[in-house]
Amino acid sequence: MNKNVKYNGFLLTEMIVSLAVLITILACMALGLKTFRELNRYQLARQRCIAAAGAQLDSIAATGRQISEEDSKRLWPTTAIEINKSDGTGRWEGLKLVRVKATAKEMRKDVTIELARYFTPEETGQ
Repeated sequence: MNKNVKYNGFLLTEMIVSLAVLITILACMALGLKTFRELNRYQLARQRCIAAAGAQLDSIAATGRQISEEDSKRLWPTTAIEINKSDGTGRWEGLKLVRVKATAKEMRKDVTIELARYFTPEETGQ
């Protein structure tokens, strides 16, 4: 046999190995994109909750009343908003504590944001 014979072209095993590496890389990229998409959707829901809760507190500060239920549903349709008012205690006695809890469900996770602010009784309309 001649030892100086050169093989031209790819062998079948080289093709199979290169395809397996390529498929592995594509599968990893697909999983990474799915995770990235889920993270973005979670962050968007979180931003919506912060916006809804902050807008409620700002509305109470500016007008003395909360944003109406129909306006809330129109602006943040997937966000549930709960408002609780209580009297301040300790050095905040005489003020009203307003807590706004905004909740949204995104994918399989619940996003809950709670913001609070103290107001004078006149600001809260009481």
